[in-house]
Amino acid sequence: MRKAYETTLAKTVTIEGIGLHSGKTVNMRLCPAENDGIVFVRTDLPGKPRLHATAKNVSSTMRATTIEENGAKVFTIEHLMSALAALAIDHCTIEMDAEEPPVTDGSAAVFFRLLKDCGKRQLASLRHEKIVDKIYRVDDPPTGRFIIALPADELRISFTSVNPHPMVSIQYGDFVVNEATYEQDIAPARTIAYEKEVEALRAAGLGLGGTLENVIVYNDERWLNELRFTDELVRHKILDAIGDLRLAGIVRGHIIAAAAGHALNTRLAKILDEECAAD
Repeated sequence: MRKAYETTLAKTVTIEGIGLHSGKTVNMRLCPAENDGIVFVRTDLPGKPRLHATAKNVSSTMRATTIEENGAKVFTIEHLMSALAALAIDHCTIEMDAEEPPVTDGSAAVFFRLLKDCGKRQLASLRHEKIVDKIYRVDDPPTGRFIIALPADELRISFTSVNPHPMVSIQYGDFVVNEATYEQDIAPARTIAYEKEVEALRAAGLGLGGTLENVIVYNDERWLNELRFTDELVRHKILDAIGDLRLAGIVRGHIIAAAAGHALNTRLAKILDEECAAD
């Protein structure tokens, strides 16, 4: 397979909004970079600490993916990371004046369009993808959840989501991830919450920026907002998995998952980062 050159953004773009869990206003600048991968910069903190978006820096996966480095953290990075992965952007500096990116509409579509409209600039260095060269598997034995990586010529994700609620139930999605399929079939899928869980989340300091404008909510009788896809839950799970796996680099392989979440995704990302050869 012919090797590609690395890319960065063609120019700096900005976006403002509120964080899904923090509820705080954040101004974010996505800037071109020549090297160093995807790096977040906390411009609101003394010394403007830099945080590399890598699997080894993951510190929490409670309802979102958090990375920490240099005494600072950023969380709920998976939607932005997912869009960066789908567009195969290797290097980008992300300046933020708060700890959480904007939630936008709860999907990755706004980030994807912003980055796509910005355009990419090709760099002189060749891209080294993380090539899945054998079977890697991560299990959560008490629940039966798992995620597997198999060799493949492209990134493909086959995901089964399992939810005990009859309105959601079992959903299955299978996509080869490229710009076209991502933009049409994955990026618009929004994060989902069960109405009875919302109060508990907010009591725990989570979901403070969540509204019906950025979260699709269901209760025991109905959906409180209109779905974009009948299987929007599993599509959003795939969106999250793409973002979490980007913490290993740009991955080439077939990912098969059953009821996996951020914890299993990032555990697999760490294994791929450490064990897969970069080609």
